[in-house]
Amino acid sequence: MDQPEETAILRARDFWTSLVLIVLSLFFLWETTSIPLFGENRAGVSGGDWYNSAALVPFGLFGGLFLLAIGLLVISIRAGGAARAMSSVGLGWDGSEALRFGTIGMTIAAYVIGLVPRVDFIICSGLLITALIYGYRGGHAQRMILTAVVVGVAGLYAFVANLPQSDWKLHDDDWITLILWIALTAFIFVRHPRDRMSRVIPVIALVAPAILVCAMAFGFRQNVPNRGGLFFKTIEYHYYVSLKPLWSQK
Repeated sequence: MDQPEETAILRARDFWTSLVLIVLSLFFLWETTSIPLFGENRAGVSGGDWYNSAALVPFGLFGGLFLLAIGLLVISIRAGGAARAMSSVGLGWDGSEALRFGTIGMTIAAYVIGLVPRVDFIICSGLLITALIYGYRGGHAQRMILTAVVVGVAGLYAFVANLPQSDWKLHDDDWITLILWIALTAFIFVRHPRDRMSRVIPVIALVAPAILVCAMAFGFRQNVPNRGGLFFKTIEYHYYVSLKPLWSQK
């Protein structure tokens, strides 16, 4: 397949991807409106100043996702992706394409439904980042299946083993997810020892969620998922016990 044809197919796929992202971002923005932003009282939850509201970070994240999706949609339409997608001529939708979207859907569902509410945010997000970068870099079907299964197993265990909300403070699912994350990272190193991306993935997967959750908790003072998680519990303890007293007057 020549380069122009590949680009046309990519823009058609971008069209569908942007529509999915727009729907998801609008859904989560709508859900976020239930969190008080300007001091009002909703569902028994009283809000303070807008800059202390727990809705600030979700609005920023999903608002940014919405804008990015709109940008992707505009680029796709201008490049003819919408026309190609609607006509489905040469779109290339086949078994491999179905596998790609199916495994992505399974991975995101396991992360959102099973992992985020119950597992330490840094651990589950690190596993997700590792899975998405490795699994969908290069379009290899075996990688997609492997990473989707790994994240799916972690999410299924967390969901089944700690289904009641009272069990979300337990750490067995943290350890299972951490072991799977380490195993997947080690597998990448063994299979691709000379690939520079193999050395970059663990850094991104660890640093990105750690910075995000620390910024949310200590910078914006927002509530974070599973505050008693295996990693974040230790970070929070040392922040208030070891670091904060250094600049505190007390």
